[in-house]
Amino acid sequence: MPSTSRSASPTGTTETPKARRLPALAALAAAVALAAGTAAPAYAADPAPTETSTTTEAPSTTEQADRHLPPIHPERDFAGSTVAAHEGRGSTAGIAALAVTQTPGLDVASYQGNVNWSSVASKGARFAYVKATEGTTYRNPYFAQQYNGSYNAGLIRGAYHFALPDRSSGSAQANWFVDHGGGWSRDGRTLPPALDIEYNPYGATCYGLSQSGMVSWIRSFSDTVRSRTGRYPTIYTTTNWWATCTGNYGGFGSTNPLWIARYASAVGTLPNGWSYQTFWQYADSGTFPGDQNLFNGAYDRLQALANG
Repeated sequence: MPSTSRSASPTGTTETPKARRLPALAALAAAVALAAGTAAPAYAADPAPTETSTTTEAPSTTEQADRHLPPIHPERDFAGSTVAAHEGRGSTAGIAALAVTQTPGLDVASYQGNVNWSSVASKGARFAYVKATEGTTYRNPYFAQQYNGSYNAGLIRGAYHFALPDRSSGSAQANWFVDHGGGWSRDGRTLPPALDIEYNPYGATCYGLSQSGMVSWIRSFSDTVRSRTGRYPTIYTTTNWWATCTGNYGGFGSTNPLWIARYASAVGTLPNGWSYQTFWQYADSGTFPGDQNLFNGAYDRLQALANG
């Protein structure tokens, strides 16, 4: 695949590190009405946070308050933002030879800004996951343009939440997510909501939780999303993080689709409980803006997943 910067502009121009930073104020993205049902409507844009935003969430317990948690930088957090630093990148040269039909797609966050979705569709993308929220205070200011725009360009799209398990409960973050973009409708064009659970960008790898505590947090998030939307969330993670922080717990494989991150030519060993991945984030740059992904199957199977 042609290689581009992760933060390449929608027009494909290369940006300098300085240019990759989010502007202090983002232009309002136009919300477009969708015929997608009330659970996954079109969304109006929110003002973008400033580059120096230090928004934090109120800890849910006294113990959390005592940790003096650092301010968050959600504009720099996205699915895979911690992966390469912890697990590296390998060659993806063998991906074209995969035996099972794969359907290409991408995931984006505020890092990409306004995306040229017609260009993305013309290059072959069939689906997109879009960051909606983080913690219980942050909303992607470009969510409306990205979520609605991908839909209107013909892609099947879904929303994801970047988890901060040391900041608040799984149920609290799930409710924030569903209330601000993480809905679902059986319209054949909306993927299950997704939980992005990966290396802590602010400190301890497992957010200070025990393995059993992490499993309980994920279970709370998953069950709340299921109760609110009717779908168990897709779980985005890496095999190494999952083994370290959940003790390689195998109890989610029968209910939650797996979105695995591994930047290599093969998906490798999967976390316990899953015999196959539903999505594979195989590179953090490439043909499309943001991260490069494959759905593990033909397009009609992707549609079936969207329909539940």
